[in-house]
Amino acid sequence: MWKVTLQAFGVLLLAWFFGNFVLGWFQQNNVKPQTQHSEHPSRAPESPDQNQDQSCFCHLTGVLDDCFCDVESIDVFNNFKIYPRIKKLTERDYFRYYKVNLKRPCPFWPDDGHCAIKDCHVEPCPESKVPVGIKSGNYNKYSQAANTMSDMTECEQANELGAINSTLSNQSKEAFADWARHDDAQDHFCELDDETSPDAEYVDLLLNPERFTGYKGPSAWRVWNSIYEENCFKPRSVYRPLNPLAPSRGDDDGEGFYNWLEGLCLEKRVFYRLISGLHSSINIHLCAEYLLDEGWGRSVWGPNVQEFRQRFDTAETKGEGTRRLKNLYFLYLIELRALYKVAPYFERAIVNLYTGNSQEDGETKELLLQIFNEIKAFPMHFDEKSMFAGHKMEAKTLKEEFRLHFKNISRIMDCVGCSKCRLWGKLQTQGLGTALKVLFSEKEIKNLPEHSPSKGFQLTRQEIVALLNGFGRLSTSIHQLHNFRMLLKENR
Repeated sequence: MWKVTLQAFGVLLLAWFFGNFVLGWFQQNNVKPQTQHSEHPSRAPESPDQNQDQSCFCHLTGVLDDCFCDVESIDVFNNFKIYPRIKKLTERDYFRYYKVNLKRPCPFWPDDGHCAIKDCHVEPCPESKVPVGIKSGNYNKYSQAANTMSDMTECEQANELGAINSTLSNQSKEAFADWARHDDAQDHFCELDDETSPDAEYVDLLLNPERFTGYKGPSAWRVWNSIYEENCFKPRSVYRPLNPLAPSRGDDDGEGFYNWLEGLCLEKRVFYRLISGLHSSINIHLCAEYLLDEGWGRSVWGPNVQEFRQRFDTAETKGEGTRRLKNLYFLYLIELRALYKVAPYFERAIVNLYTGNSQEDGETKELLLQIFNEIKAFPMHFDEKSMFAGHKMEAKTLKEEFRLHFKNISRIMDCVGCSKCRLWGKLQTQGLGTALKVLFSEKEIKNLPEHSPSKGFQLTRQEIVALLNGFGRLSTSIHQLHNFRMLLKENR
């Protein structure tokens, strides 16, 4: 009997040891993944804040509407090939000095006074600091050949005018000059500042960088509201999402607005996306160069992630943020295409980007041609031939309507209350207007003479500076988006 009892006890003891072994093994293999979760937070469930950090960019991917290019290709092309070069180019003397009239009155509503914030102020450049080759030219002299034209030649031109009617007064001659300038401006998409005006001053763009100045609220909203509501072909019955000056629409996610937008012809849809892209680019600059601290006579500027989220986060903007950023990329492609088209104009030997410093002028021209070579190698350009391609008379009418709407927007820039915001608004608007002028002048550019000025297509120095600086601002915006991505990842 005791033998049976002993055997039974031995079996139970063996079972107990085996059970403990299996249980220990099982617990060890279940605890280990929990330890791994703690070591690798990226595999843990994300908190609401972490989701918020990603929501600015999670939908910013893939192919853009109305073209066949994708966001990722533009990022790589811009950040590695274009941005370093365009940044260097816009620091050159030819491109850093911009002549502008910041005292023109607003033509649409009573002036509500200029911004009194000190960071709104623009410091004009003393004449002594402007390169002699730039300030000696008139409103459209930008090459060495034009600037070295003798006074005698100009006198001969005056005599030719006098030969028509020797009794012409100086006032009449000036009127003829005004008419000539008007004829030259027929294809302009912008209201150009008169560079001969006593109120026009040279501004050093490097000493007056685009940044957040504190200018905001109803005055700033009124400018953008006038642009969107009165110049983007939109009927008043259609409500634009997140319009701060419109009555609240509750949970309206903008579906009605975008249904209307998709129903437009390509040209009018493109127009809206260009304006939205420009607005987005300006907002990115303000978020990237934000006044973070001020004290002891020294201001600290840098990226403000919270401000960026407020303007572009998917949740905070009800999905608008992604659309805004995609419109920025679309605008980048439009201006990139314009530079591709205008390259032959600058490749001619007659164009020297003249400042009076022959060595720097040569280096500036070489750098510009390097940028054009990179642009030519880009494989996914926007095809503008699909625009204004319908019935000839209808296309002509639509193109003129397109031009006049944009020209009106350039006039609205004189209503911006902050001088520094007005400066960069006018420059970037003129840059886009010049890009549109280029895109719709393809035939004239193809027929340019190699060794003499063209009568069919001409760019003033003011337009050239605006075109390259305007594109430089877009390139900077896309580069800054990469920086915000990194900052949001660090916050996680």
